[in-house]
Amino acid sequence: MIYEMTVQIRVSDFEKGRSWYQTLLKREPDFVPHEGFAEWELIPGCWLQVAEGEPAAKSGPLRLGVTNLDRERERMIKELGVEPFEIYEREEVPVRWGTIADPWGNQIGLFQYKDPHEMGERINAILGIEAQ
Repeated sequence: MIYEMTVQIRVSDFEKGRSWYQTLLKREPDFVPHEGFAEWELIPGCWLQVAEGEPAAKSGPLRLGVTNLDRERERMIKELGVEPFEIYEREEVPVRWGTIADPWGNQIGLFQYKDPHEMGERINAILGIEAQ
């Protein structure tokens, strides 16, 4: 039985990397067990680790669901200095999405459900809230 998940991203400059990811995630890490390593629990049982080291070539993207993709794109351009990125959409796909790279080349994708009801159902399922 799988009950938890952890994804690790490596950055060559840990202090800059930690600061960049704190800005991306809008909060301090949940766990810093030792120098050069920080973790955020993104949703229950799903952890993002940022570790000092050589970034893995051709890895990712790490995809993160957001409630407002347009607002997050503008915030990331302003606060993180990422290049403006295109938001894609296809009729047969239930989400809109875009992809950026952090300063170390790690790919990060953002997506938003097109149907607000479907997004609400996913959020409630993740949080363990029963449908009414």
